[in-house]
Amino acid sequence: MKRDFLAITDFSSKEIKEILTIAKVLKQMHRWGDDPKPLAGKYAALMFRKPSLRTRASFETGIRQLGADTLFFSDAEIGMGKRESVYDAAKVMSRYFDLIVIRTYAHQEIEEFAKHSEVPVINALTDLLHPCQIMGDIFTIIEHKNRMDNLKIAYVGDGGNNIANSWVNLASRLSIDLRIGTTPDRTPDEKVFENAKNTGLSKITITENPIEAVEDADVIYTDVWASMGEKDKIEEREEKLKKFQVNNELLSHAKNNVIVMHCLPAERGREITDEVMDGPHSVVFDQAENRLHIQKAIIVHLFGEKF
Repeated sequence: MKRDFLAITDFSSKEIKEILTIAKVLKQMHRWGDDPKPLAGKYAALMFRKPSLRTRASFETGIRQLGADTLFFSDAEIGMGKRESVYDAAKVMSRYFDLIVIRTYAHQEIEEFAKHSEVPVINALTDLLHPCQIMGDIFTIIEHKNRMDNLKIAYVGDGGNNIANSWVNLASRLSIDLRIGTTPDRTPDEKVFENAKNTGLSKITITENPIEAVEDADVIYTDVWASMGEKDKIEEREEKLKKFQVNNELLSHAKNNVIVMHCLPAERGREITDEVMDGPHSVVFDQAENRLHIQKAIIVHLFGEKF
């Protein structure tokens, strides 16, 4: 039966841990110059309605390292909901390709596409969720902390975006102490939040106090204050969110060995200072690299391939 990866909750806790193990092996094999080719002879479509640097680069490179070939389609070429229905596009593309990676706006669009696709679909970002990013972040945290369970994770800034929502999603699969420092008008999606709370697996706290959010934290995470398509709101957001800037003063309230994360692209000087982003606590570029390895592991898992 074909599997999709549209949200962290599409995988069980056991599956997430298995994928992390696969990623570790694939990363080591890549460093040895011995990339396995379990997808040789397969073809993947990258359908990106939103522009991308890291996501496109890591997916195209990773898929080719696994032995498959890729074709990229921009929004102008896709035209779903304009030139043709999502249903028709899904039916046609799944006749041509073995895997479809989609980066789009409405989460409902990728859900509908996956419903009608005959091949696996991976969410490379929607306005609601960015699951591949968070999977890579878990991998990065484990590399630096040697564990994931019961860590204190502080996410500060725009708590209403797809990264914050995906962290809340993760809290329904792995036991963490998640603190979200944000303003009352920028809290996570209500449905995503309630689903995570109802599992009772993690402690989730939302606070307007940045110091309370990062107190004794193992990880501090931030993102841009206005996501793609919202840049006209940046001045309004900056006034409200400036107290959540990740700077050396904020870091002083966390653990001495805290790591700092940002999914990129960053607006240096806004949500994070140069001193922190380029400082000894930053693992930002490890995060970026690990997108490559975790996405390969997700694909291998979806196909049930051995290597």
